[in-house]
Amino acid sequence: MSTPVDPRKGSFLGTVRAVLWGFLGVRRNADYQDDIAKLNPLHLIAVGLGMAFLFVLGLILLVNWVAG
Repeated sequence: MSTPVDPRKGSFLGTVRAVLWGFLGVRRNADYQDDIAKLNPLHLIAVGLGMAFLFVLGLILLVNWVAG
């Protein structure tokens, strides 16, 4: 017998919000547990990498603007 797959359904906005709170490092335990239950880990990783890339790109642009 196969075990039923539990698809985690979370919205894109919810994933982005969870990653932004993670970047800040401030999160309530209840919200964290809710995210674990609802959000797909692969989506969290993808959004986190994308936001980290945008953050680094923003820093590079800021330094070029200030130094230029």
